[in-house]
Amino acid sequence: MENILKDEDQVDRWEETMFLYESALKQMTMKAEMLNDEFVCRYRYNPIEHIKSRLKTADSIVRKLKQDGYEVTIDNMNTRLSDIAGVRIICSFTSDIYQIADVLERQEDVTVLYVKDYIKHPKPNGYKSYHMVVSVPVYLTDGRRDVKVEVQIRSVAMDFWASLEHKIAYKFEGDAPEALLRDLKSCADMVDMLDNKMYSLNKAILAIAEERRKDRDPAS
Repeated sequence: MENILKDEDQVDRWEETMFLYESALKQMTMKAEMLNDEFVCRYRYNPIEHIKSRLKTADSIVRKLKQDGYEVTIDNMNTRLSDIAGVRIICSFTSDIYQIADVLERQEDVTVLYVKDYIKHPKPNGYKSYHMVVSVPVYLTDGRRDVKVEVQIRSVAMDFWASLEHKIAYKFEGDAPEALLRDLKSCADMVDMLDNKMYSLNKAILAIAEERRKDRDPAS
């Protein structure tokens, strides 16, 4: 961090900048939690299994800027990086992913900057997830600040696969054996099949439950 924090003013600016990202992170996490609570209240259904959030560390920010070829400054971290604040929403089914994304995108105080749909267009290694970078307002005593947050939405199976892929990438520092990468890609295909099968099974369960409800109450 010595490249950023050159004097006391820079220290103050760094602390305020990270406070803004942390505040934006809390906002997006709360939005997801409230959305799930509404689904439970209205429809007796929770599309979100769990929510994770994280703020990039100073070392991670510096490393990312250097990897991308940018000078390590606070201005560059604000303009060049989009994932300093990140929220990951884990859903039960793929259909839930798009439903949650649609509701979040339509909120008046959420501005979608861009979307990367790795579900319809997976990465070559098999990675699947729905990414969107949004901007949310944070209100301070001296006015409004618009802060970027990356939101990742994926199924439980996709998240399990991504966690394993991350561990392999970290373990081998981006130079994993080809055989291991092929097996990982095969697992991604199996994850896709599992997601589809579980979705079909859930639809069948709901249909049977509805039929039994009608049998118990023919007048409904």
